[in-house]
Amino acid sequence: MAGRIPLVLLACGSFNPITHQHMRLFELARDHMHQTGLYRVVGGIISPVGDGYGKQGLVASKHRLAMARLALQSSDWVSVDDWESQQPDWTETVVTMRYHYARLAAQNCCNKGPPTTSDVPQLKLLCGADFMDSFKAPGLWTHEHIEEVVGHFGLVCVSRGSLQPDRAIHESDLLSKHRRSIFLVREWVHNEISATEIRRALRRGHSVKYLLPDSVIEYIKEHKLYTQDSEMKNKDIKLRPLTKQAIQD
Repeated sequence: MAGRIPLVLLACGSFNPITHQHMRLFELARDHMHQTGLYRVVGGIISPVGDGYGKQGLVASKHRLAMARLALQSSDWVSVDDWESQQPDWTETVVTMRYHYARLAAQNCCNKGPPTTSDVPQLKLLCGADFMDSFKAPGLWTHEHIEEVVGHFGLVCVSRGSLQPDRAIHESDLLSKHRRSIFLVREWVHNEISATEIRRALRRGHSVKYLLPDSVIEYIKEHKLYTQDSEMKNKDIKLRPLTKQAIQD
């Protein structure tokens, strides 16, 4: 790994709740980036979205953070960060990326002066193939933010089931422009674990053992999460990205 570019992978999302699939993304991405021969993955960060996101059924961030930390107790390189979830308003992904890159730069600063480019790890956004579709959803992203996230930082995107991110790149002029900054990871062992389906099973009293870490299942039981009532939370509220973008426009 000597001489390779240090890299940190950042995953943003609801993690409602965190699943084995979420954690597998990191392992798959690290293997792929190492296999390029260019990178040395030095860390991973999970950043749960804030409560102001407004998504239906989104439980409080304190619970999503706690479950993520329980799930990652056995990981020696992926950590959970609460900065995004503690912001007073929903925070754009690009703002979260700027924050973490600035923090990486500060951590690598030395007494000799400001860190050089080679001292500071690169930061790339880790996502599943379904995330790519969000770029074309009206009102969710601005052109400038996509440009910065993809063109400046870069994406590591893992295929999921029948969803293949290469089609999303092909259909988008902007993504095609920055295709060299997008690393596509093929998951050959298909994993269809869905947080949506897990919440549905929990509401119906069905078992989710082996879909989630046991520690997360126990936490959900202890705090009585994912009930019929909790699924109605934010039911008639628009996603904050849509209302925030409308105000800015």
